[in-house]
Amino acid sequence: MPLPPPSSTVRAAVVQAGAVPFDREACTDKAVRLIGDAAATGARVVVFPEAFIGGYPKGLSYGVVVGARDDAGREEYRLTLDSAIDVPGPETARLGEAAAAHGCYVVIGVIERAGGTCYCTALFFAPDGTLAGTHRKLMPTAAERLVWGFGDGSTLTAVPSPYGPIGAVICWENYMPMLRMAMYAKGVALYCAPTVDDRETWLPTMRHIALEGRCFVLTACQVLRRGAFPPEVRVSLGTDADSLLIRGGSVIVNPLGRVLAGPAFGDETILTADLDLGDIARGKMDFDVVGHYARPDVFQLNVNEAPAPAVRTIT
Repeated sequence: MPLPPPSSTVRAAVVQAGAVPFDREACTDKAVRLIGDAAATGARVVVFPEAFIGGYPKGLSYGVVVGARDDAGREEYRLTLDSAIDVPGPETARLGEAAAAHGCYVVIGVIERAGGTCYCTALFFAPDGTLAGTHRKLMPTAAERLVWGFGDGSTLTAVPSPYGPIGAVICWENYMPMLRMAMYAKGVALYCAPTVDDRETWLPTMRHIALEGRCFVLTACQVLRRGAFPPEVRVSLGTDADSLLIRGGSVIVNPLGRVLAGPAFGDETILTADLDLGDIARGKMDFDVVGHYARPDVFQLNVNEAPAPAVRTIT
């Protein structure tokens, strides 16, 4: 894909805020408000955390041990499924309206439902309000596999924009080298990393990816306290309502690994940075991982982007 215009700049924002777990309407209301707040700073690209609508079930076990489940855990899964959203659906319509009202691209993490399965998904909205793309998390991490399905290669999405292609890689997908390589091959200029990983190791990971892909990295993380969960849900982490379960750490990094904004911890905030898109080409002078620094005679990556439904009907 072609590089973005060399002299152009764009202001980007990462929204560090917490979901309202198990309440998709309240989550959507909050997202619409925060899109407006971010756009008011002049941002034309706005990135939200993983699972912002629907919520990230931090500290829940769903009553599962190897070989057994409990009834309370099944009810907790019912709540999870009921609070997930249809794509497209009423919530995506509202998010699209907000993107259009403020003339910005929006990338936001949601919990999507399809039948009886939930997916951890990133949605892309264009400035005209259209749902421009989706990406389902390919590999839910550890206990996430209890409640989220697996995406397939058909949603390895890169959305075209005047600032270059915009892509999203969710949380620990960023530790999958082959997935990163597939995204670099799409020419991603704005590499969005919605996450709930708040560890000190996340920042060096984001800086590494910016350097490796010679792209801007925009990562947004939630800030979430135990008291945000409804009382009927069992949360095994923290000691009281004010216990911090996810502490943030959102950041914006340029293509040479320099931190432009953040990291911020402990509080909800919106971080912004003005991105000089010419920095992408400047960075590729000495390193282009899918171009002059590749060795396709030695290494090649095959990517299957075909949809993989469980049932195919032939008529």
